[in-house]
Amino acid sequence: MSFQDEQLAKEKVFRDPIHGQIIVDNQILLDLINTPEFQRLRRIKQLGTSSLTFHGAEHSRFGHCLGVYEITRRMCNRFQRNYPTRKPGDGLWDDRERPVALCAALLHDLGHGPYSHTFEHIFHTDHEAITREIITSSSTNVNQILSRVSPTFPEEVASVIDHTYHNPQVVQMISSQVDADRMDYLQRDSYYTGTNYGKFDLDRVLLMMRPIKSGIAFDISGMHAVEDYIISRLQMYLQIYFHPVSRSMEVILDHLLKRAKYIYQHLSEFEPEFTPYMLMPFFNNRFTLDDYLALDDGVLTTYFNHWTHSRDEILNDLARRFLNRRPLKSALYDEKSKPLLPKLRKLIQTAGFNSDYYTAVNDSFKLPYDTYNPQNSNPQTQIELIQPNGNLIELSQVSTLVASVSGKEAGDQRFFFPKEMLNEHQDIEIFEPIYEEFQSYIQNNHIINPKEHKQ
Repeated sequence: MSFQDEQLAKEKVFRDPIHGQIIVDNQILLDLINTPEFQRLRRIKQLGTSSLTFHGAEHSRFGHCLGVYEITRRMCNRFQRNYPTRKPGDGLWDDRERPVALCAALLHDLGHGPYSHTFEHIFHTDHEAITREIITSSSTNVNQILSRVSPTFPEEVASVIDHTYHNPQVVQMISSQVDADRMDYLQRDSYYTGTNYGKFDLDRVLLMMRPIKSGIAFDISGMHAVEDYIISRLQMYLQIYFHPVSRSMEVILDHLLKRAKYIYQHLSEFEPEFTPYMLMPFFNNRFTLDDYLALDDGVLTTYFNHWTHSRDEILNDLARRFLNRRPLKSALYDEKSKPLLPKLRKLIQTAGFNSDYYTAVNDSFKLPYDTYNPQNSNPQTQIELIQPNGNLIELSQVSTLVASVSGKEAGDQRFFFPKEMLNEHQDIEIFEPIYEEFQSYIQNNHIINPKEHKQ
């Protein structure tokens, strides 16, 4: 049975705060949404620890995946209406690609775990590889539904997500510098964080998109809408995704899971009842796909609640700091002040905090726009504009605004430490000189050398 044979007699509509209506008109897509693997995404926050900074950011990867699907559906509709293929190889849109594009858009984040990026760092998982496994493993509901289209269809969908699919138009719909994934999460994350940074003219950007042989390009008359998108993305990273409090809570989460793993592997005789069964396969570095799919944010939060009663003081304290939102403080550093960090760690250790678990460095940088460089390990497809004569020109060649940020990383480097180190009055007077010395290294949220800043 083909994809077209499973058209719904009446379309299904999901009400959405970003796109208004998300329309599903095919049984394959509806069945994919109703699988346990996809429904699990309701229980995984899109922005992880950012909800501890922006309280409205409680939205899930489920809503985001529906949004990426809807944007891709609109792309397909516009391409088929305005740029349908006339003959093989003409670089226009072949609507036979619609099924694989829509399914890849819907399923692209299927492999994300709880607090995904922190979880990946601790347990060395790869959400893209797991997404591919969910799609291609014959044991999953998702795979069985995709296989109704054809025996090779699951592999085709997976190849879009890992960028090996033969049609670059479909790949760039899902993954490029202006793709359905980014366009949805910028609008969605901006809405739920209560900010305006990520808002841009989505309708105009979609209107200016055109299929070409090498992928997707934009009519040059839409250049300013694309500029607006790029600057919106830069602002979202600097103001939302790189927010120091969110990063601080990620550090606590990272160290909490690291401590739990250490206790399980080294201190079982100290705390023999420490048996977090659903995490043990990951502590043992031997987990199955079923083990992975059993996890969500709620599972981890339940364990964190248990760990607030642990006899291990570090695990107990970190769990309480995370659950009760007690972030670490941070200060900016650069290459000049970086050599001071060991001294600061030593002061923190002397004040009674284990520096392995109560300090961290975090570097967060992002390229607002990356021109194509084949020498890069992961070269980006550049944004091409179509001129009136049909020739292509790369965006930064004609946009002074984009040229000004192109290839330049934006972000900062931070050193995280316990907030207690900045308190003016401590109960334990013996530590007072340590706090005072530590504070002499912090000025205007930057790490400085006090010897160089004496009046």
